[in-house]
Amino acid sequence: MIPHEEKRTVKWYLLISYILIVGWDLFYYYISPEYIETNEAIGLPNNIWYLNYIVLLVILPIGYYFSKVNKQDWIKYVFIFSYLVISFLVDIVSFLGNTHGYKSGNVVEIFLILSLPIFLNSKYFWSVTLGFTLKYIATGVLLKTSLVVVPIVLLVILSGLSFFLLVRFQGYVRAISTSYDNQLEGIVKGVIATLELKDPYTRGHSERVAKYALMFANEIGKFSKEEQKSFYYACLLHDIGKVNIPDQILMKPGKLTNEEFEIIKSHPVVGAEAVKNVEGIQNSIYVIRSHHERWDGNGYPDQLKGEEIPLLARVSAIADAFDAMTSSRSYRDAMPFEEAYNRIIEGRGSQFDPVLVDKFKQIYPEWIKFHQNYPWTEKWELLREVE
Repeated sequence: MIPHEEKRTVKWYLLISYILIVGWDLFYYYISPEYIETNEAIGLPNNIWYLNYIVLLVILPIGYYFSKVNKQDWIKYVFIFSYLVISFLVDIVSFLGNTHGYKSGNVVEIFLILSLPIFLNSKYFWSVTLGFTLKYIATGVLLKTSLVVVPIVLLVILSGLSFFLLVRFQGYVRAISTSYDNQLEGIVKGVIATLELKDPYTRGHSERVAKYALMFANEIGKFSKEEQKSFYYACLLHDIGKVNIPDQILMKPGKLTNEEFEIIKSHPVVGAEAVKNVEGIQNSIYVIRSHHERWDGNGYPDQLKGEEIPLLARVSAIADAFDAMTSSRSYRDAMPFEEAYNRIIEGRGSQFDPVLVDKFKQIYPEWIKFHQNYPWTEKWELLREVE
């Protein structure tokens, strides 16, 4: 799910949940006993019930923090498991040794189960469903009551309906996502083909850098599929700014003058600006802008230093340098693998992130295999590396 859509969905989910939780208690324990003929006393069963509202208030700043650090996916887990734990403890403390008056389940829990499909997240669905099931089983065992059978049966029925909707929604989203990816793929192919017409010596360079970088990101192992996909497309377009560089400079066989090199150095900024509004790449624009930054701060265009450089931009810098050295250019032949490897190692702590250079040593054999199997004489097709 797109991050801003996830954030908006979580906000509405929490708002409705809070309204239902407070509204249900207000209706059930205050309005219903007073205005509807019942034998129930007006007010909450006991003071422990206020723990529900205390926890609800505590969740708000926690949710705000997660939203600020773009971890909105965690908010719903914090909310639902806080609700399950607190409602379980309140029931046990309130009715242990005296199940008279115990009633299980409410409209809030019906909403929580039926709203699961809106997050398109199977893991969250099964976590919540299992959480509710275990809550009622544990409540029944500790209170020694069979009154939990009805909510468990209702839970199974509602979960089945919710799961059906989840599967349908996921199918629709996959179809839309596939259609969008195909369109974006076509755009990327066309753009890279245009760039390679200007500079045939770089044919396949973008594809190889993207493959190397994606393999590296997988080795790091901390990025979601969506992050990997965005990163992959950004790597494919990392040199797109070179379309703005005159051919006589881009294809010059000899050494560039200082003025010409300054023009070359403009391509990361031009490239990032050119694709800044392309949905699907926006979150990885920094890869295009910062892939020529150096760990020691002597790179370009912003002279970022150390961890000021985004992690994936540091990854792409190593991939870009390795492929540039191991492929032929207008001004030199390709270097042997060993020489390119040694130059990367020599750049540890100066040009490249020292931690990533250590990881490069691990991924290097896989890069060599890819390089050796690459179809150098064939027109490349965009690999579907992230599905």
